[in-house]
Amino acid sequence: MTKSATFSPLAHRMFALAMAGVLLTNLGNAIQSVGASWLLTASGEPADIVALVQTAINLPIMLLALPAGAWADMHNRRRIILTAQVAMLMISLVLAWLALSGNAPAAPVLILTALLACGIACFSPAMGASIGSTVPRTELAAAVALNILIFNTARTVGPAMGGAIVSFGGSTAAFLVNAASYLLAIAIYLRWRPTQVLPQNRRRLGSMIAEGLRHAATTPQIRTILLRALTFTMTGAAAWALMPLVSKDILHSGSTVYGVLLGSLGAGAVIGAASATFFRARYSAEAITRTAGLIYGLACVGVALQPSLGAMVALLVLAGAGWVQALSGFSVAAQLWAPREVVGRIVALASAVTFGGIAFGSWLWGHFAEDHGVASALMASGAGMVILPLIGLLLPMPAHEAPQPSA
Repeated sequence: MTKSATFSPLAHRMFALAMAGVLLTNLGNAIQSVGASWLLTASGEPADIVALVQTAINLPIMLLALPAGAWADMHNRRRIILTAQVAMLMISLVLAWLALSGNAPAAPVLILTALLACGIACFSPAMGASIGSTVPRTELAAAVALNILIFNTARTVGPAMGGAIVSFGGSTAAFLVNAASYLLAIAIYLRWRPTQVLPQNRRRLGSMIAEGLRHAATTPQIRTILLRALTFTMTGAAAWALMPLVSKDILHSGSTVYGVLLGSLGAGAVIGAASATFFRARYSAEAITRTAGLIYGLACVGVALQPSLGAMVALLVLAGAGWVQALSGFSVAAQLWAPREVVGRIVALASAVTFGGIAFGSWLWGHFAEDHGVASALMASGAGMVILPLIGLLLPMPAHEAPQPSA
């Protein structure tokens, strides 16, 4: 193996610092989302309003991801990451003050949650594009998978921590813990010095975005990846959006059980992310995506049948594993099929359709649940996920990696 294909000690250190910051950022966000969802649930807000927390978390990422991806290709990524972290720290403190005041109507909570998501929208493409400049291309798929594993580890620990924190200290405590996570991440990124070659000729943002869209539109494999990510997340968003209501209305329990349920989804997600490289080495991208959708859908149907808490936890672990197997595949495929000069924009576009699917799906399933009940929404979502793999007959996922040009 050549020197360019191996990690240097400095690259090891930069990658480790980056992943520590990713863990802290996403851990805090998971805790914050539990605090916001439970704050609205405990206030007696209807299902469509509670589900809007997931829309508020994901819609700004969809809207800002592509401009943020262009910024990541145009400007210093470390500066973008630090600016986003400082802004999110300030917003989380405002949320904590609002909850502490005892006057936290739905609109301000949702708006502030959306503003936090704007920070994540700027943070994620800059971080995702930095991975490619930190590790050699031969290690890129494993590095992306590790990034996803860390993200989902945070989603496992975060909800369980969030449920416990809300039980003992209320939503205010959850928002303060989120602020502390950003503060620690800022301290880490102040020490982080990744390498980045900025473009010699600075172009306008509009032309950079147009180039990214043009590349996605004219590359059949990337078009397929984006469409599959959008349909998967829109159809399957119900479980993530309605989980606080599963705890309250189906299990007649409180925030601790809500944290356990989300933690179960996250635990399965960690299993899915940890095994993603194993399955990618043995099975096609289409086989993995198809099987993941079937597992997730059948698990949602099982939860809709309202079994015991123990059975529901087991089903949610399976659902989380299926969910992240597919999302990991979409993320890795976008990284590996994108030329380096547009990687920030293609990664951002993949994030946009993924989070946009969750945002719109959460809104739609929230309205469905308000009209027909939480269990019916989960049943319909699960049935849709079981049928969805048929799309692969017309638009199969592309191979795991784009062919490399000859030297």
